[in-house]
Amino acid sequence: MNILFLCTGNSCRSILAEATFNHLAPTGWKAMSAGSQPTGKVHPRSLALLAREGIATDGLHSKSWDSLPQVPDVVITVCSNAAGETCPAYLGPVLRTHWGVDDPAHVTGTEEEIEAAFTTAYRILRRRIEAFLALPLAQLENDRPHFKSALDHIGTLSA
Repeated sequence: MNILFLCTGNSCRSILAEATFNHLAPTGWKAMSAGSQPTGKVHPRSLALLAREGIATDGLHSKSWDSLPQVPDVVITVCSNAAGETCPAYLGPVLRTHWGVDDPAHVTGTEEEIEAAFTTAYRILRRRIEAFLALPLAQLENDRPHFKSALDHIGTLSA
């Protein structure tokens, strides 16, 4: 199954989610990420955080949803409605859910405050990904309404 983590810039949250999902996922499950308006670069703090967590960063890059290597089965938007961001709408016959996370790339303040924002975003995404992977996936793949309901609920989990 192919999972797409989608946001606007594809430099922080969706990259963190892609790398974390692929680090934790069972064989046959693959995550990718993209943005509707990609920045063209991965935020260096995202790469540093993943490296500290022991998660591979090879091949991670900011990319457009126009150039996906596979058609996704599930699309998870990670933009933050609370911050007034407009989430891109992926059209197509896929299961869609929203896991809003504040964008750490826009945080200002001290070095510690900025680092804390990246860590919080990562912890929220990791908790949600772990909950996703704990679902009875083989059963839910064939029960789309319950799968969507479970994914929507996971989107409400905090760190």
